[in-house]
Formats: sequence, C-alpha cells, structure tokens
Amino acid sequence: MSEKYKNLMHRGFFGIGVYHPKTAENIGTLLRSAHNFGASFVFLIGKRYKKQASDTTKAWRHLPLYHYETFEHFKSSLPYNCEMVFIEQTKDSRMINSFVHPARCVYILGSEDNGIPMNLIGESTTIHIDSPMCLNVAVAASIVMFHRKLN
Repeated sequence: MSEKYKNLMHRGFFGIGVYHPKTAENIGTLLRSAHNFGASFVFLIGKRYKKQASDTTKAWRHLPLYHYETFEHFKSSLPYNCEMVFIEQTKDSRMINSFVHPARCVYILGSEDNGIPMNLIGESTTIHIDSPMCLNVAVAASIVMFHRKLN
C-alpha cells in the first residue's frame, strides 16, 4: 500500500469524552491517552475539569478540552457530519473487535457508576469492549482509541 493511500485512509478526526465523569483523576488519564492516540479534542458533559497529576504529558496544552453543561448543549455543538458512537454494554451494542470506525466521530463514554442513560443513546451506534465487568472509563477510552488506530 502506497504512503499516499495510507494517508487518505487516516483522514477525518475524532473526539472522545465522558458523560458525567465520576472522578477528575480519570480525566487526566483520558487527556494523556487522547494526546497519545491522536484525538482531535476531548470533552466532558456535566462536570468541570480540574488539573490532575495523571496528565503527565500536559495534554491540556496541546489538545482542546470542551465542557458542556448538558447533553443537549453537547449534541447541538457537534461538528458537521460527525457521528456519535457510544461505548456502553447494552443488549444491542456491538463488540468493538468487528467495528469499523467512522472517519468523523465522537466517542462518548459514561461514568463507571451510572453509565449513559439509554434515552440519550437512542438509535446511535453503540459498541462495547468484551469484559465481564465494567472497566475504568479512561482504560476503556484508551482501548477504543487504540482499536481505531489499528484499523
């Protein structure tokens, strides 16, 4: 495969964020991973970010971090033609290992204790990581971004 063709395959962008994050420490780790895996931006819905020691790369200096008070505010601010992909274990979610990542999307994860309300997911794409228990939100985000990078 030519280098020119490889570059065409990696067109697009992605953002990754958390709906009502449980702890601020996870956000520092999420920022660090997003910086490493090439995210275009990170977002939080429903809670403010505080600087954390877990962001050892100081990703906040290089990667936009957006805050949205409500899901409606977030949804109305999505970039043009950007697909929402929820990361949640539901009866209708698809396993990540067979998922083809959209060129332009946002990945939305829920907090470890409450997840994402089903009424917000609606008909959107939902994928899950095959694990017997809930994963730490920053770990789950890292797995999703790594999978995207591989594909």
